[in-house]
Amino acid sequence: MKEYNITIVATNNPKIIKLEANHFLVKGNYEYKNIDEAKNSPLAQQLFYLPFIKTVYIASNFIALERFDIVDWQDVKDDVAQQLVEYLNAGEPIVNEDQDLKKQPVSVYAEVTPNPAVMKFVCNKRIVPAVFEFKNIDEAKDSPLAKALFHFPFVKEVFFDENYVSVTKYEVADWEEINMQLREFIRDFLGDGKEVVSAEAIQKTKETVTENNTQSQYDDTSKQIIDILEEYVKPAVASDGGNIMFQSYEEASGTVSVILQGACSGCPSSTFTLKNGIETMLKNMMGDKVREVVALNG
Repeated sequence: MKEYNITIVATNNPKIIKLEANHFLVKGNYEYKNIDEAKNSPLAQQLFYLPFIKTVYIASNFIALERFDIVDWQDVKDDVAQQLVEYLNAGEPIVNEDQDLKKQPVSVYAEVTPNPAVMKFVCNKRIVPAVFEFKNIDEAKDSPLAKALFHFPFVKEVFFDENYVSVTKYEVADWEEINMQLREFIRDFLGDGKEVVSAEAIQKTKETVTENNTQSQYDDTSKQIIDILEEYVKPAVASDGGNIMFQSYEEASGTVSVILQGACSGCPSSTFTLKNGIETMLKNMMGDKVREVVALNG
């Protein structure tokens, strides 16, 4: 029988610790917000009996735990790690994956976007917890689905948001010829329960977002602009298969720079329309603080 050891690893978020195992734990990656969600994971259920556990994340070779504020990890992390070692070495189940990984009914439909080179494939389930963009197969090393899509010779770029995949094609192919093929491929991939993005990449993204959110790196004007983009612009952009990210604000010139991703990236007409729409909105809401918006392709 395997003997498990656990290494405690700090993260950029003081509320989250990472418990790395010396052996493989599970095939997929799983996130549980409460004990009801953890019905397929006896380990996660046990962890939720600890009153300070807020979220349990189980991946291929580690378990990440988010705590409530009632304790500090410094006071309890060693005890938690020891309990985890005892649980694993007793041979207790981690996640009942045979049940979880059975072929799941997944529906995927194609939706056109303002960018004629981009098609949006919308799923009836959440596939990723954050935005991921891949410009080529090298960038897709942490995403089995993106890597597989790049094996189609007509796929130029891949973009994921919560419940959809945006695919940018080369001009060599017409959507009428490849639309059904891509839709069925994505549907079958998800239905087989395969990993869309690796657990490590998801965890790294979460830590980066948390770090950015906790750092006071923006001035008050930048924060106002970010709030406007989040509330008024992002939902509309997401519905078109894209994403917008704040990059910078230059007070002297009143210039706001944003990055466009997915369907919004690389399309001159949509970039022009979006840029002017954002510029008008920010000028109306921010007054003289904003004079120009520069839209950059991600």
